[in-house]
Amino acid sequence: MFFHIVLERNMQLHPRYFGRNLRDNLVSKLMKDVEGTCSGRHGFVVAVTGIENVGKGLIRDGTGFVTFPVKYQCVVFRPFKGEILEAVVTMVNKMGFFAEAGPVQIFVSNHLIPDDMEFQSGDMPNYTTSDGSVKIQKDSEVRLKIIGTRVDATEIFCIGTIKDDFLGVINDPATI
Repeated sequence: MFFHIVLERNMQLHPRYFGRNLRDNLVSKLMKDVEGTCSGRHGFVVAVTGIENVGKGLIRDGTGFVTFPVKYQCVVFRPFKGEILEAVVTMVNKMGFFAEAGPVQIFVSNHLIPDDMEFQSGDMPNYTTSDGSVKIQKDSEVRLKIIGTRVDATEIFCIGTIKDDFLGVINDPATI
């Protein structure tokens, strides 16, 4: 799920960036440092949408660097248990498959794949129905439900299932 929240961060800036473009340099450094990172508490920072406040700088003794407190708005992505996501399969093996929904990696165990699907090994491992009409392989798009999340300081891991109504393959690259 996506959220628009306000966060704070202390930004250190080298003296060479001082001058007329101080605020622009601070904003570009903030975007470079923050976008694409993950905090376990808020989720993945997708984009910085605005700067609310830049506080007064504090000169660091001995280095010349200045620390500015910056309050900014950003869009974050945080998956929750019970959420339905569309993801792209990145790897298939006999234990299940891994899929990615944006920055989140989701594992779907073979116990959470419908019983009529069997693992087929070979040069392109996949899960296929007995009649061969549905195939889950690398680069397939699947709709899945998150049944569990684990949050670390810098990463979020998810477990998903496709063993429910209206879940499963939504686009198979082999049929294109």
